[in-house]
Amino acid sequence: MSVGLGALMLDSQAVLDIARSWMVELTRYQKRALLVVNDLALLAFAVWLAVSLRLNEFYVVPSWQIALLLAAGPLISVLSFYGFGLYKLVTRFLGAIGARRTLVASVAAGLAWALLVMVLRSALPDERASLIVPRSSIILYVLFGGGLVWFSRQLAAFILNGQTITRQPLQGGANARPVLIYGAGTTGVQLLGSLRQSGVYKPVGFIDERSNLWGQRVAGLKVYRPVRIGKLVAEHDIDEILLAIPEVSRARRRTVLRRLEAFKVRVKTLPALEDIASGRVGINDLRAVSADDLLGRDRVAPDVGLLARCIAGKSVLVTGAGGSIGSELSRQILAQQPKRLVLLDVSEPALFEIEQDLLARAPATWRESGADRIVPVLGSILDPVLVRKLLEQHRIETIYHAAAYKHVPMVEHNPVAGITNNTFGTRILAEAARETGVERFVLVSTDKAVRPTNIMGASKRLAELHLQAMATERANRTVFTMVRFGNVLDSSGSVVRLFRKQIEDGGPVTVTHPDIIRYFMSIPEAAELVVQAGAMANGGDVFVLDMGAAVKIDTLARSMIRLVGLKVKDDDSPDGDIAIVYTGLRPGEKLFEELLINEETTTTTVHPRIRRSLEPSLTPNQLQREMQAMTAALSTGDLDAIHAVLKRTVEGYAPDKRSAFTGERVPPTTAARTLH
Repeated sequence: MSVGLGALMLDSQAVLDIARSWMVELTRYQKRALLVVNDLALLAFAVWLAVSLRLNEFYVVPSWQIALLLAAGPLISVLSFYGFGLYKLVTRFLGAIGARRTLVASVAAGLAWALLVMVLRSALPDERASLIVPRSSIILYVLFGGGLVWFSRQLAAFILNGQTITRQPLQGGANARPVLIYGAGTTGVQLLGSLRQSGVYKPVGFIDERSNLWGQRVAGLKVYRPVRIGKLVAEHDIDEILLAIPEVSRARRRTVLRRLEAFKVRVKTLPALEDIASGRVGINDLRAVSADDLLGRDRVAPDVGLLARCIAGKSVLVTGAGGSIGSELSRQILAQQPKRLVLLDVSEPALFEIEQDLLARAPATWRESGADRIVPVLGSILDPVLVRKLLEQHRIETIYHAAAYKHVPMVEHNPVAGITNNTFGTRILAEAARETGVERFVLVSTDKAVRPTNIMGASKRLAELHLQAMATERANRTVFTMVRFGNVLDSSGSVVRLFRKQIEDGGPVTVTHPDIIRYFMSIPEAAELVVQAGAMANGGDVFVLDMGAAVKIDTLARSMIRLVGLKVKDDDSPDGDIAIVYTGLRPGEKLFEELLINEETTTTTVHPRIRRSLEPSLTPNQLQREMQAMTAALSTGDLDAIHAVLKRTVEGYAPDKRSAFTGERVPPTTAARTLH
C-alpha cells in the first residue's frame, strides 16, 4: 500500500512539474489568453449553477435569446476583470491586492449584468418576462464566479510555486537583522520562506524593477521600486541586501550590483540558476558577492560535438591537473566520459584534492567496475623517463598541457626555473607525445606571451614556438596546438583572492597602478573554450579566446570593498573603512596585456569566442640552434645570454629594465644542468 501511495505521489509531482514547465514557457500574451479562456469557462459554469440553484432544477436554456443573455454575464465579468487590471497582475503573486480586485471586479460585473437584465425585462412583453434571468441568481453568480476565478488563480500559484500565495506573518526575534530582498520572483519568495523559518533575518520588503509589482504584497511582503532603497536602508537601519535574481543575465546582475554600491550595505547573492542543483533556494545558498558576479559574462552554449571530439572514449592526460585551470579541465573532461583520465602534478596535496573531487563526480559504473579510470601521477614534466612511460603505459591519445610557472614576479626572480619548466618542460612532453603517437597536444598559453616584458611570458611564447616548429615536421602525426587567454577569475595567486584577504584583514588593499587594466574570464568558461579550441586544430594553430571588455583593477578593488558594506578611505572620504595603496608596477608587469601579435592575421572560427591567429614561427633548425644556446645559458645562470636568446626568438620581447635581476648571474637549477 505504501509503495503504491509513494508511486502515486511521484506521478502527481511529475504531472505538476510538466504543468509548471508548460506554463512558464508561455509568453505573456499567451498566459493572458489562457486566463481569459479559463475565466469564461468558469464563469459560464457559475451562471448555469446559479440559475439551477435558484430554480431548484437542472436548468436547460429555453431559447437562443436567453442563451445570449446568460453569456452576457461572463463577457461583462471578463471585461470588468480587464478594466480592474486583474490580467496584468502576476498570477503567482496576486496576494491581497489580487483578492480585492477580483472581488470588486466581480461585484461591478454583477451590477452591470443586473442592469442589463432589468432593461431587457422592462422592454419585453409580459408573457416573455418570465424567461428573463432571475435577479437573485445574479447574486449567486457573483459569489460563485468570483470564488471559482480566485480558486483557479490559487491553483495556478500552487502549480507554479508549489504553494498558494497567502499572507504570512513576519518572523524573527528581537535580534533578527532587517534585510531587503532584491527580486520578488519565485526565487525571492522561496528565499523569504527560508528567512522566516531561520529567525536570523527580518525581511523588510522586496525590491523589484517590474512596475506591475510596485505597491503590491508578494507572500505578505510589500514590493518597492529600486529608487526607495536608500530611504528603506535609513528607516530600518538595514545593513544587508540579499540578491535573489539568479535568472537574469550576468550583465544585468552587474548593473544591479553597481546600483547597490551606492549604499553602505553588505550584499549577498544566490548563485546563477545553472549552479543551483535542486532548483529551490534557501538561506544556506546565500554567499558573498564574488568577482565572477562583478566581472563575469553570460555563457555561450558550447558545441557539444567539439567538447567530446578529442575526449569521449579516449585516454586523456592533463598536466598541472591540481592547478586552477588544470583541475577545471579535468572536471569538464570527466563529464565527456573519457576511457581514462590521467592526472599529472608535482604537488601532492593538489593532486590528492583533484583526485578526490573527480572520484566523487565519476559515474557509479566507473567505481563499480574496479578499473583505474582516474589515474593520479605524482611527478614533473621535466622527467623524460616518467613522461614517456605514462604516455606509453596508458596509451594517451589527447594531452592538455596546463603545467606551468605562471606568476610574473616569481618567475622574474627565478628565471632559470621558469624557462626550464615552461619551455623545456613543454619540449620534453611534446617530443614524448610525438614519439609515442599521441593524437592531439593542446598547450594552455597566456596573453603575456604577446610582446612580453617578462620572463614568464617569454618562456610561454618560446614554448609556443616549439609546438609551431614541431607541427611543420613531415614525420609528425601529432596535432600540436595552443590556446592563449588572459587572467582567470579567482585562480591561485589571483588579484581577486589577494583583495578579498586584504579586505577581510581590514586593509589596506594594494593596487600596483591606478590605471592598470586586465582581461578576466571565469575558470569554467576558459576550460570549456580550451577544450573546444583544441578540437578545431589542424596543427600549429594559435587560438585566442575572446576575453570580453578590459577591467580596471582599481575599479574592481573599490567595488569589492563597497559590496561588503565598507567604505573606501581616500581624500574624498577620510573617515572611510579601507584605504587603497598604490605600490607601483612590479618587475616585468605591463599596464595592459595583449592577446594577438598581429590583429590583421586573425580569422574567426565556428565558435564566436574563439579566433585563430596566424603568427610567425621558427624553422626546426633555427629553433634547435637557439635552444642549444639557451641550454648553455641556463646551465651557467647567465642572464645576459638568456635575454639575448629570448630577444632573437620571441617577437617584441623587451625585458623590463626595472628588474633587479637583469644582467646578473643566478644559480642554475638542477633541472637546467641536466638539459645541457
